[in-house]
Amino acid sequence: MNEWLLIFFMAAVTYLPRYLPFALAGKIRLPQTLERALDYVPIAVLTAIIAQASMIRQGELDFSLTNYHALAALAAFLVAIIWRNLLLTIVVGLVCFTALRLLV
Repeated sequence: MNEWLLIFFMAAVTYLPRYLPFALAGKIRLPQTLERALDYVPIAVLTAIIAQASMIRQGELDFSLTNYHALAALAAFLVAIIWRNLLLTIVVGLVCFTALRLLV
């Protein structure tokens, strides 16, 4: 295959998915149910990242009491559920993790 043709197709495959949402942004109206569903995407992605980072240690699931990441995430989760304050949740998670690392 011609190298220039390959480069052209690779550029198109890279460029088009980034350009099309901007080009169609004002012209296409999404259904209301899809718009409501898309509101949950950032929450779901962040939850998946945090759960994986806190529960997997050295390539395996770690549910032990020595997993400080999971314990701090659990404390932060409980604070988030009870008080619904983002700054307090972050501070409690960091303080809990630091205390567990230093004291235990």
